[in-house]
Amino acid sequence: MNRSYTVKGMHCASCAAIITKKLSTVEGIKLVNVNLATEKAAVEFENNALSTDAINEVIEKYGFTFAAEPAEESGGLPGTGSKARTRLLKKEKHEELLQQLHKVHFAFPSALLVFILMMWDTCSMFFPFFPRFPIPMGLFNTLTMVLATYMVFWIGAPFLRGITMYIKTGTASMDTLIGIGTLTAYSYSAVITLFPTVKDLLNIKSYTYFDVTIVVIGFVLLGKYLEARSKMKTGEAIEKLIGLQAKFALVIRDGKEIEIPVEEVRTGDSVRVKPGGKLPVDGIITEGYSSIDESMVTGESIPVDKAAGDNVIGGTINKQGSFTFSALNVGSETLLARIIRMVEDAQGSKAPIQNIADKIAGVFVPAVLMIAVATCVIWLTVGSFFLGFSIALPFGISSLIGILVIACPCALGLATPTAIIVGIGKGAEYGILIRNAESLEKLSSIDTVVFDKTGTLTTGTPQVTNIVTLDNETDLTSLLQMAASVESRSEHPLAQAIVDKALQQKIILLDIKGFEAFEGIGVSAFIDTDVFRIRKPSESESCIPEVKELQEEGKTVVMIEKNNNCTGLIALSDTIKDDARKAVEALHQKGLKVIMLTGDNLSAARFMAKKVGIEEFIAEVLPQEKASRIKELQAAGRKVVMAGDGINDAPALAQADVGIAMATGTDVAIESAGITLLKGDINKVAQAITLSRATMRVIRQNLFWAFIYNIIGIPLAAGAFYPVWGIFLNPVFSGLAMAGSSVSVVSNSLRLKTKKL
Repeated sequence: MNRSYTVKGMHCASCAAIITKKLSTVEGIKLVNVNLATEKAAVEFENNALSTDAINEVIEKYGFTFAAEPAEESGGLPGTGSKARTRLLKKEKHEELLQQLHKVHFAFPSALLVFILMMWDTCSMFFPFFPRFPIPMGLFNTLTMVLATYMVFWIGAPFLRGITMYIKTGTASMDTLIGIGTLTAYSYSAVITLFPTVKDLLNIKSYTYFDVTIVVIGFVLLGKYLEARSKMKTGEAIEKLIGLQAKFALVIRDGKEIEIPVEEVRTGDSVRVKPGGKLPVDGIITEGYSSIDESMVTGESIPVDKAAGDNVIGGTINKQGSFTFSALNVGSETLLARIIRMVEDAQGSKAPIQNIADKIAGVFVPAVLMIAVATCVIWLTVGSFFLGFSIALPFGISSLIGILVIACPCALGLATPTAIIVGIGKGAEYGILIRNAESLEKLSSIDTVVFDKTGTLTTGTPQVTNIVTLDNETDLTSLLQMAASVESRSEHPLAQAIVDKALQQKIILLDIKGFEAFEGIGVSAFIDTDVFRIRKPSESESCIPEVKELQEEGKTVVMIEKNNNCTGLIALSDTIKDDARKAVEALHQKGLKVIMLTGDNLSAARFMAKKVGIEEFIAEVLPQEKASRIKELQAAGRKVVMAGDGINDAPALAQADVGIAMATGTDVAIESAGITLLKGDINKVAQAITLSRATMRVIRQNLFWAFIYNIIGIPLAAGAFYPVWGIFLNPVFSGLAMAGSSVSVVSNSLRLKTKKL
């Protein structure tokens, strides 16, 4: 049993690691997946789900609380419960952000002013031409002490709570690091300011860190605010999808039109849609004709003509005409709801590459604490031996503060999930629905694409491709008219294709009598006094040049016989999708190997493969053998993506490294695949690979910058370069670097929004 929860009190990667670690040891919980970027947790239970209160009993002492996602209402969309719940969650996030902003409005200007004065004081000491510091140092220390007291104990209260939590539970977070650093700086400065005898006793200079404390808290707070605001932008894809749903529906009940909330629409309701209206749910048109904008599902800007019997999709827009349709899928069963569910589940999942960051974040904070303390001790011991205690002490305190501040693991925790959220949201905009982050990551390393033929490279429905006369008396139109007239009584799919072809050419069907069907052979009927038979070619007729040529192309041939004389033939075939060749070319340009896998005969497979530009194909494969063929490719070292649409493709889709299903296919295929393409547009296969590679590139960039900040910053803050080059990082710049690392990682992820696929 799985459940999703909203997590409160989580601020950094180490917070997510703490929750995962503590809940993983609870009896009855099988798996915990905590996502920092979405601030949600997915919990898999072994048998019966634990109550939310039971979970909170475990984690509340660490500063976190879980709020269970409400059960989806019949009209609600996935992950939102009800619309009221959606508005409440959004309001809570905005209020939380607003509270942060109020603190930033005070803290950042104060920090900026103090920072300017610090730079002024430094410049006046090193540059003779620079004006002297305008404020007496005694007065400046008093003013900054008052301001620092306010900043530490009110603005910085969350950081102090991090220290308290560490003392009580032994678990540390980013807040713990900042809290220990700023409180140490403040306490040291307050002691030597309020008790001058201590300063004289230790023989140290009157150097205080009130200004550093103010600036660090101000800059860190600004960084956290910018990070929180940026994280809200990463989830815009879900918000846009939810906004596509209509709020009300015009339903016909008891002969009257009544407007009701979309949540109250039930399966079988008769729904009226007016010009310009948004369709509330999925259904089938029962009356009327219209042109519908389905761009939100298909990405196609040209409206689609719809008439009685055609399916319509909730969230699409009626451009012209008025029609009535019967509600088929409502609430969480609509296509829009399923799309939202897939996108949200995927955005909350983890890519394998994130495991690296998670493992590091789990041990990062305790390691940083030990490094900071060890560095301070080294300065006070070894440093005092070479520099003297009065000089080494300020260096020790500065290094302690600097390491604790710069080593914030937020950038590390945000590196993967922010890119995943934006990447999956971008895919949804293009009609590429990605089930989970693992599929997105694996897709980037694919080197082989295997296509099913029917319904994937082809339309999946037979169509008339050739009409050939075998005598000089019958023209093509008459031949098609006679064949379609006889086949109009048949229920065979090939018969329907012949009738459709005649109707497309606006051919009037003739009256027939004495219709008979001969199973496995064909049909016959009278037109006036002539008897017509539509049948399979006999073995001897397969040698007729016209028949042989068409059959070698993999087409199905039917003979038209009039009064026992063959007058012509019609060839039918599953036609190639218009963009199939273009899609294959796009994959070849990416350096990918493309293979066609089909159950069709060798001739049909060869003809179809040549037509779409595929050099390698595997024909006459039984459904149960498709997965085995994928295994063979994988055993040869290939990374395989399988694209298909049928039930027979499901095992192969599941076996492949990544399965891609056509949304026009079966539900079984879609459930077996990691990625679904709306409208069955195979051009999106190449787009999905482009998106995957771009997302993984951004993740690697994010991880690089997250690591490089700490690899360079921690030794710099520790003073490792001071003995050789005299370089020492002021704690103020540690705060700037820490804030910059988180903001840069989120901003880099947001670049994916501008990526053209």
